[in-house]
Amino acid sequence: MKIAFWTDAAFPWHMGGLEAVERTEAEELAKKYDVDFVSIRWPGMQSDFVDKGIRYHTIMRTTKEKFYRHGRRSIRTSIWYAMNSLKIFFHKYDVIEANMFPILQLPILKLYCKLTGCKLILDVVEVWSKDYWKDYLGDFMGRIGYRYATYFIDSADAYITNSSETAEKLHTAGNVDWKRINVFAPILDDKTIAKAKSRKEGMRIIFWGRLIKEKRFDKWLAVVKEVHKKMPLVRAVLIGEGPERDNIIRMIKSMGLQKVVSVRPGIDDRLELYKEVSKSAVCLHMSEREGLGLVALESIALGVPVVLPSYSPIADEVKGMCVVEDEKEVAGKLIEILKSKRPDTYIKRRETLLQFEVSRTLPFYESLFRKLGLR
Repeated sequence: MKIAFWTDAAFPWHMGGLEAVERTEAEELAKKYDVDFVSIRWPGMQSDFVDKGIRYHTIMRTTKEKFYRHGRRSIRTSIWYAMNSLKIFFHKYDVIEANMFPILQLPILKLYCKLTGCKLILDVVEVWSKDYWKDYLGDFMGRIGYRYATYFIDSADAYITNSSETAEKLHTAGNVDWKRINVFAPILDDKTIAKAKSRKEGMRIIFWGRLIKEKRFDKWLAVVKEVHKKMPLVRAVLIGEGPERDNIIRMIKSMGLQKVVSVRPGIDDRLELYKEVSKSAVCLHMSEREGLGLVALESIALGVPVVLPSYSPIADEVKGMCVVEDEKEVAGKLIEILKSKRPDTYIKRRETLLQFEVSRTLPFYESLFRKLGLR
């Protein structure tokens, strides 16, 4: 069986939760199946190469500056990516697993599958409402984007969502039959996490991931400043890359937090990243747009409690393990945790972590392949 992961972003050249999951799934499936990973060519990537049993192919070039425009995905790059997806007709696959976004490529992938008998599986981590589309692209383009997405979202043989909440939205908003929806998120590499425990570095607050506007770093910095006023020894660190990086640095200066908050580059090596995260006392997560919540899950697995505002859209499976407070009370709860001798006691329902372990990957896919008539 020949499987292709088809996406516009590849981990670790582009850091993101879904990208990390797709990389993990590809690595696990490559132990038993013939796996290609087809994506945009990011800086630092070769055009074609093999890594951990996966054959990588790139169909176009991009940079972070071209991929993001005005803090959001570039429409021009998305159109060019969809056009380059026509190159799939030069290959023969039995299964395509594709990132649903940026959606423009879906008709091409569906046509390929219809003509060749290939099965299409879509990875879905978010289902946007009409209002969110309008906020993201503006009123006119947002309406077009919403209608296009609504029409083409019901085009796959199967769907993999990262949480029951996303599955519910896919069923209701996308009108997708429950029989085609599967909830699965193999994102916890328990072997690597077990090696990553590090000594705590005092009272440190952390967040890492893509530095994009939806993560609400304005609110994040405001909370850190409030905590620092009452606890002068507190320090905070942001780890990652993204279009908001320069803006974050400007906000840090304007708020007088240069000696309190450090912004560090993204760390490609997961073990080194996990070691850095595990040194922290608490993770502050103020994002207003999330799928499952990879940063929160990995923090908890590393023994670092996570504090969320009550508006957080993180899935209930993950939110149930976190400390959730009204936005006005977040700073107070952080202070309470930072003063505690055992911050890890603020982690709830640790047993929930078991459902996210990487070891479930092959059994899940073999079951899904049987459902699709491939085995």
